[in-house]
Amino acid sequence: MAKRPTISDLARASGVSVATVDRVLNGRLPVREETARRVCDAAADIGYHAAGLIEQRLRKELPEFRLGFLLLRSKDGFYRTFADELERAMAQAQRFRGAAVIEFAESLEPEEMVERLSRLAGKCEAVALVSPDHPTLTAAVVDLKARGVPVFSLLSDFGAGVRAGYIGIDNLKVGRTAAWMIAKCAPRTGKVALFVGSHRFHGHELREIGFRAFFRERAMDFTVLETLVNHESHESTHESLVGLLAGHEDLVGCYVAGGGAEGAISAMRQVKPARMPVVICNEITADRRAALAEGLVTMVINTPLPTLCRTLVDLMAGAVAAGASAVPSQTFLPFDIFVPESV
Repeated sequence: MAKRPTISDLARASGVSVATVDRVLNGRLPVREETARRVCDAAADIGYHAAGLIEQRLRKELPEFRLGFLLLRSKDGFYRTFADELERAMAQAQRFRGAAVIEFAESLEPEEMVERLSRLAGKCEAVALVSPDHPTLTAAVVDLKARGVPVFSLLSDFGAGVRAGYIGIDNLKVGRTAAWMIAKCAPRTGKVALFVGSHRFHGHELREIGFRAFFRERAMDFTVLETLVNHESHESTHESLVGLLAGHEDLVGCYVAGGGAEGAISAMRQVKPARMPVVICNEITADRRAALAEGLVTMVINTPLPTLCRTLVDLMAGAVAAGASAVPSQTFLPFDIFVPESV
């Protein structure tokens, strides 16, 4: 049977003295945070019997923050996963401890967003949300800033110059990447459809700009149709795409730049066109994995939620502890790409 690691083994593994390890274990004298964290990590690595106790002691000494998050559509698989990752990021945060207060807005109406934002701000020290940009929302963010509550925009920016920071992917590059894939994978030139949730989503507008710019600059033989606004509705996307497939035999591509991708998938499954267009959407879910495997979707551009959530909670805690000016105004994360052969 392997010998159980001793306090001397832990001191060697963490590069400190036995006396320092003893202070970390018993809290007799102050120890620098980075030293205590090094001892804690080493204890976990070598299987020291009191590793859990050290972690517990360290967490008790951390500052405590209550952070609020407003997501969209509680029944949407992507946003349910988003909520799970936020809970996980809060639980695993090493520089603070606290609770995540998560709410969902079921519509895109600015009145609902502002009401839920205000409610979260009343019980949290910082708030982050996914929302369309709207003057009513900006006014609410201005008010919260004056009250010392930092507000962060997620996935799609809003309230530029007022909110504390934006965290997400570079939506202009996302749009260009979707256009590049259609131009490269379409078996012929033809018409291309584009859906956005709302032009009040700054991120959707940037995706549309990047998408159209690529075809204008690099693939001029394609025709991008008038943009369709689906209000993130699966039903609206389904009906519109069925109509496009019936009315345009030369439809060679479709990009759903926001929500509603399940509607595009169901339309492709229902119509089963003889010549399949290249279909691209965002955010990997179980339904979209299945659609990739079936050949109904060509590519999914995905936000790395675990990385985003860890980055987000650290930035929010930093804004609470040191002020909004201490965090970057924009944080862009690299996006993931899924194709049929990678799922």
